[in-house]
Amino acid sequence: MTKILTIGEILVEIIATERGNGFRSATPLIGPFPSGAPAIFVDQVGKLGHPCAIISAVGDDDFGHVNLDRLTADGVDITGIAVDPDGTTGSAFVRYRQDGSRAFVFNIRHSACGRIEITDAAAQLIDEAGHLHVMGTSLYAPSVIDTVLCALHSIKKKGGTVSFDPNLRPEILNSPGMREALQTVIAETDIFLPSGEELFLFSEAKTEDAAIKELLGKGIKAIVLKQGAAGATYHDAESTVRLASIPVEEVDPTGAGDCFGATFVTFWLEGARPEEALRYANAAGALAVTKTGPMEGASTRAELQAFLQA
Repeated sequence: MTKILTIGEILVEIIATERGNGFRSATPLIGPFPSGAPAIFVDQVGKLGHPCAIISAVGDDDFGHVNLDRLTADGVDITGIAVDPDGTTGSAFVRYRQDGSRAFVFNIRHSACGRIEITDAAAQLIDEAGHLHVMGTSLYAPSVIDTVLCALHSIKKKGGTVSFDPNLRPEILNSPGMREALQTVIAETDIFLPSGEELFLFSEAKTEDAAIKELLGKGIKAIVLKQGAAGATYHDAESTVRLASIPVEEVDPTGAGDCFGATFVTFWLEGARPEEALRYANAAGALAVTKTGPMEGASTRAELQAFLQA
């Protein structure tokens, strides 16, 4: 099977248990939970039993080992994760506002994963991988951008494929070099996985249909538009598939899009029909929101099958 590689931030998430506007006053917290968009993505791939790896860095601290232990247990190749004895593992503090939106305080750029480089182990993973998944959140520092683009060009040159989830956060949108890197990535993308209005980030179109047509015309093979409670829609040059979301009791939506994307990409690479890949991705996204913590709702194939059958 094609080995799936991703590159970017690994961090812990600390969650406020009371809703409110940010962290200007003391509030109860729970965590640490293993997190980071590419880490959640690859953890879900690992739980599906598909070969996968991540290139990143953590500190030699408890937060780092929380992540290393989880990824290892779920079948992810962690040989590309550098452990910095002098660094600190990244973190994200999140608090939900009354309207359901989230306020974040990130420590990424100045953490261990603020500098990710191509070590010998990372270079070996790039050689082994046939697919690269890029998260927009991971284009937050020059060394990380360089590593992502080096892997992207290497994998595409040997006939591999690329999936791209913009997953952009306002807190990091102005990171040095990010906007230019986003344009480079979209030009090499095979599977585009935007959420809502992210569909229009790389298009001049004003309507959804026109944006889809424009992006497919640029060489993207498939677009999977994540629409939250409204479900998801798959588009390629020949077909469109729409699926409603699966009703569940939402506990914590963080990581749902990453689990959705990981499941779709995995099934797509394994040759599943778009309808099947989308169905399982929808199930993964639904199950992800039923647990507190970004990776806690990641699911095995057996769990997804049982959920869909029920």
